[in-house]
Amino acid sequence: MEELEGQVIDIIYQNELNSYTIAVFYTDSEEITIVGYLPFVNPGDTLKVSGRFVTHQEYGEQFKVETFEKTEPKTLEALEIYLSSGSIKGIGPVTAKKIIKAFGEDTINIFRTNPAALSSISGISYDKAMIMGESFNENLELWNIVNFLEQFGISASNAKRIYKDLGADAVNKIKNNPYILVDKVRGIDFKQIDKMAMGIGIDIQDDSRVKSGIKYSLNLISYNGHCCTIKENLIKYVKDLLGVPSEIIEDEIINLKVMEEIVVEKRDEEEWIYLVPFYKAEDNIATRLMIINTSKNTKKITNFDTELKDIEEKESIQLSQKQKDALKAVNDNNVCVITGGPGTGKTTIIKTIIDIYKKKGKKVVLCAPTGRAAKRMTEMTGEEAMTLHRLLEIGKTGDESQNIDVDLNVQMIDGDIIIVDEMSMVDLFLMNYLVKAIYQGTKLVLVGDVDQLPSVGPGSVLKDIINSEMITTIRLDKIFRQAAKSKIVQNAHRVNNGNTFLKKDEIEDLNNDFFYINESNTDKIIENVLTLCKDRLKDYGNYEFFKNIQVITPTKKGNLGTKELNIRLQKLLNPKRLGKPEKAYGQTIYRVGDKVMQIKNNYDITWNKKEENGTGVFNGELGRITDIDSSTGSIRVRFDDDKEAWYEYADLEQLEHAYAITVHKSQGSEFDVVVMPIAQSSPMLLTRNLLYTAITRAKKMLIIISSDRIIQFIIQNADGKKRNTGLEYKLRNIKVDF
Repeated sequence: MEELEGQVIDIIYQNELNSYTIAVFYTDSEEITIVGYLPFVNPGDTLKVSGRFVTHQEYGEQFKVETFEKTEPKTLEALEIYLSSGSIKGIGPVTAKKIIKAFGEDTINIFRTNPAALSSISGISYDKAMIMGESFNENLELWNIVNFLEQFGISASNAKRIYKDLGADAVNKIKNNPYILVDKVRGIDFKQIDKMAMGIGIDIQDDSRVKSGIKYSLNLISYNGHCCTIKENLIKYVKDLLGVPSEIIEDEIINLKVMEEIVVEKRDEEEWIYLVPFYKAEDNIATRLMIINTSKNTKKITNFDTELKDIEEKESIQLSQKQKDALKAVNDNNVCVITGGPGTGKTTIIKTIIDIYKKKGKKVVLCAPTGRAAKRMTEMTGEEAMTLHRLLEIGKTGDESQNIDVDLNVQMIDGDIIIVDEMSMVDLFLMNYLVKAIYQGTKLVLVGDVDQLPSVGPGSVLKDIINSEMITTIRLDKIFRQAAKSKIVQNAHRVNNGNTFLKKDEIEDLNNDFFYINESNTDKIIENVLTLCKDRLKDYGNYEFFKNIQVITPTKKGNLGTKELNIRLQKLLNPKRLGKPEKAYGQTIYRVGDKVMQIKNNYDITWNKKEENGTGVFNGELGRITDIDSSTGSIRVRFDDDKEAWYEYADLEQLEHAYAITVHKSQGSEFDVVVMPIAQSSPMLLTRNLLYTAITRAKKMLIIISSDRIIQFIIQNADGKKRNTGLEYKLRNIKVDF
C-alpha cells in the first residue's frame, strides 16, 4: 500500500449515489488520476491517500484509493486553490485572492475563530462574512467525519448519509450519544458502540442506551428472517444484553411506541413487537393484495374453457384437472398462488397462461427475484423474464442502512398479467415494492414451491399468503408421467413428506439419475467428491465439471464446507501451471479458468455482451475467469449469460470460488449434475427444506454422499426455522375500504 499527499485539481466524475470519484490529483512531483469512493471531496481539497497504482484497460494508469483523509492546505497557493474552487459559499477566485493577500498565514485561523474579520475586505459584508465562516467550518466537519466513523467499520458512502442526517456537527453528536449510530447503520457492532458510550460516562440505565438496545435487538432478529418477536422474549434478551431491570425496558418500549419507532401488535392475547418498517411492509402487502384481489376483474377472458381446449390441441398437450383448476383460478381471480414441487407442471401452466393471454392481445410480464431465476424462466418459456429489481427500477435498497424505505417510489408495471416465479425467494421488502407497483385491474400470479428454503431476507411471504387462505391457492400434487420416472423427483417428494430415499426394490423402471453413497468418514466423502468431479461421471453421460457439474453443500465451514472444498477442487481441476496467469488476493489464488461467483450486488461495474453494454453484476451470478492482465491489474470474468466484466484487483473481494456453493446460493438455479456432500453440522442448517431444495437443483443426476444417521436427522428436522411474522394474521384481519 502506497501513501500520497497532494491536492485535488479537478473532478472528472462523481457518482451521486455512492460517491465513486475519478479526479485529477497533483502531488509535489506529478499530476495523476485517482479513483475510489471519496465522499465530500471537491476541487481544491488537500488529501492524504493510501492505495495502489493500477492500469485501467481504457484509461491507463490510475491510483486506486483504499483510504483517505482530508488535511489542511499546506501552502498559501494550495489554500487559494481551495478557496477558489467553489467549495466555500460566496468565495470565487477574485475574493480568494483578496482574502489570502489580507490574512496570509493566518487565513485558516480567521475562518475558524473570527470570520467577522473577513468583512474588512472590500465587497464582503458582515452577513456574507459569517456565511463564509459557517461554510468553511462545515467543511472542516466533513474532513473529520469519514476518519472518525472508520473506527466503527462504517463505509465512506454511509458516512456521507450519516452526515446528511446529522448535519455539520455529526461527530460531536455521535460522541455525545454514540447510540444514534445503531439507528443509522445495519450490522454495526453494538458492543463497540456501548463500550464507547460507557467510556464517556453514559449511565447504564440511560434512556438512549435502553432504547438503542431494544431497536438493536429487533434488528438482530431480522438477520434470521424474523419480522417481529413476542414482547416477553424481547425483554429477556435486552435485559441480558444491557444488564438493566425489566421495568425500565418495559417503560422504554412504551416510549418507543409513543414515538412511533416501534409497533406493538396484539394477537390472541400475545403482544408482538415490530420495528416500524417491518410492520408497515406487512401491512402494505396485506392491504394492497386485498385491494388488487377484490378489484373488478377487468382482464377476465370469456369462453375460457374453449380457449384452454384450443391450446391443448394446438400444443398437443393434455392438461391435468389440477392444471386446469390453476388456469381457471388465474382467470377468475386478480391474485392467485400456484405452488407445487418438481414435476407437478408449474412450467406448463406458465406457458399456457402466456399463450392464452397473448392470443387475446394482453401484455404478460414475467419476473423472478434473481438473475439466474429470471434466466431460467426465459429458457423455459421462450419469453423475456426480468429480475424484480430491474422491473421495478430499484437499486440499492437498505444495503447497510437500518432506515429501510418502505415508501420507496418504484416504477409502476405496465402489464395486464404479472407472473412471478420462484416466489419462495421473495422477502418482505421486495414483496412490498412489488405490490406498490401493480395497478388495480392487473392480474398477479405467484408461482413457487412453498416447501423450499425461505428467502434470505426477512419474512415468510409465500407461506404466509398461502396459510392465510385469503388468496386463491392451487396446490399441484400430481407428478407427471415423465417426471415420475425420475428418482430425483420421487425422492424430492419423499423427503418433503418426511420419508427416506427410495429403496432398491422400489426403483424398477425409474431413471438412473439419483445416487446415494452411505459414507460417514470425512476423508472418504472428500475422496468421492473429488473423483466424481474429476472424471468418474464421464461414462454416465460424458459429464464434465465445468460444463455440467456443481458441488452443493449446506455450510461454508469445515472440511466439507465450501471454503475447504473450493481449495481442493481448484487444485484438482485447475492446478497451477507454467504460463497460466494467476493472482493471489489475501488467502485466495485466482486463476484463468476458475469458476467464480459474485457475492454482493455491484450496481456500477460495466459489462459487455456482443453488441450490448450495461452496468451491474449481482449477488449469486456464476461465471469463469477468462483473463488475468497483470499490466492493468485486472481480471475478466465471463458470466453464465455471456456478459463479460473486468474487475480491478482491489475489487476481488466481490468474487469467491464457486467449484462448491451453499444450498442457499443455489436457489433459483438448476444444474445438470449436482454432487452434494453432507457432514454433521448445526441443526439449524441440517433441515428438511434445505435437503429438499438441494435435491430439486439437479436436472439430470444427483449424487448425495452422507450417512444414514445424518440423512435421517435432516428429514425429521422439519420445524427448526419457523419465522416470526404477522403477514398471515394481517391478511386474515385486513379491512379494505373502497
